[in-house]
Amino acid sequence: MTTLDGTGTIPAGSEDRWVDRKRYLWLVALVMPMLPFVAVGMHSVTGAGWWLWIGPIVILGLVPLIDLATGLDRSNPPDDLIAALEGDRYYRWLTFLFLPLQYAGLLTAFWVLAHSDLSTLDKVGLALTVGFIGGIGINTAHELGHKKESHERWLAKIALAQSCYGHFYIEHNRGHHVRVATPEDPASSRVGESFYAFWPRTVLGSLVSAWRLERRRYARRSQHPFRLGNDVLNAWLMTAALWTAMVVWLGAGILPFLVLQALMALTLLEAVNYLEHYGMLRRRVGEGERERWERVAPSHSWNSDNIATNVLLYHLQRHSDHHANPTRRYQALRDYDESPVLPTGYAGMILLALVPFAWRRVMDRRVLQHFGGDLSLANIAPSRRAKVLASYPAVDAARAPELVADGPADSVDSLSTAAQTAGQWLALCPGCGYFYDESLGDAREGFPAGTLWSSVPRTWVCPDCGVREKADFVVTRAADA
Repeated sequence: MTTLDGTGTIPAGSEDRWVDRKRYLWLVALVMPMLPFVAVGMHSVTGAGWWLWIGPIVILGLVPLIDLATGLDRSNPPDDLIAALEGDRYYRWLTFLFLPLQYAGLLTAFWVLAHSDLSTLDKVGLALTVGFIGGIGINTAHELGHKKESHERWLAKIALAQSCYGHFYIEHNRGHHVRVATPEDPASSRVGESFYAFWPRTVLGSLVSAWRLERRRYARRSQHPFRLGNDVLNAWLMTAALWTAMVVWLGAGILPFLVLQALMALTLLEAVNYLEHYGMLRRRVGEGERERWERVAPSHSWNSDNIATNVLLYHLQRHSDHHANPTRRYQALRDYDESPVLPTGYAGMILLALVPFAWRRVMDRRVLQHFGGDLSLANIAPSRRAKVLASYPAVDAARAPELVADGPADSVDSLSTAAQTAGQWLALCPGCGYFYDESLGDAREGFPAGTLWSSVPRTWVCPDCGVREKADFVVTRAADA
């Protein structure tokens, strides 16, 4: 782990000297939602229509150049300072402040769309600029939605309302984080799959997955899912309320541009999804009914330490640590030596993904290298598997994914139900600290008070971090806790 002096170790006394050198660079993230104001203001001053396209120009043009010019930042906070760093509310307020700026830009831009004599091309450019900010807003929602505090989770839904992608709140936390880097995950791209093939698969697959997750949660409560507590429905209702209010205020003529900016926002999100786990594949571990996907490791996510995109996206590019510790706040995310590394930042990689042959030429060889020359170990598009493997024959044909044991059996599952009723059990998620108490259950998850740990489905996943499965929980008697 590279820290401070770049040697991979923490020098003596560094705990007293370490400071976050990016502390004030994080303010750059708040410059992005100001772009609609820049677009409208400069267009009114100069009359030049290209100013209305400033969103894509800055994010896909200027930011990649800044990434190349400023280089990498691989510094990590010392482990014993992470808690204090996460407790610094300065960083939290930076995410909170993004939302009013995001919505002020949306309302200002659409007022101009409705009341000016802009050409159709100019209106498209302004809508796309708003959409790019909405896409970064989804990333802000991503940061907020992983936190345990209820107000941050609601702010995440508010950030998503603009882009009509509120189901991301459920699917990302409870779906993607569970199935990441497996063929079951609609948000994990595959070798041989272009972004244009990935887009419809992930957009539709994520929507279906989010609904199934909420329907399953309500089924455990013996209730139908069509109620306001359904996090998919209440998120969509927020979008419906926002868009309806804007149409009543500004007229039906803005509706096509609302749809356009939403499509741009979700496309930007899914382009990032395409980059983050391309070709990565977790092995199957365990045997029999205990077989499952291996735990997510730093090697299952593509990372980048290009500083410009990192401060723009709240350290999203330190994706390995995020998947290992989803509730960890952005300023404390760390870089891992064992993580595969993208050739540049996310902004530049999005441009590369738009040209499939160039993407394959750059990235397929990196996937091959990551898997030691055997691409059969990667996550490959089923329809392209034979062609991909023929293009990159394995160095060692004998290598193949192996089924391995995954440690001792879950201690509580090895007990009989009768033994469990003899005493109350507590189960702790080792990743985020969530507690399941048999005496309290978890009504939101569909487990009434008194529900035995043995009655919790084996496929259930921690509701806070979305990473640790039931088998990972540390189980103790309440009397021993």
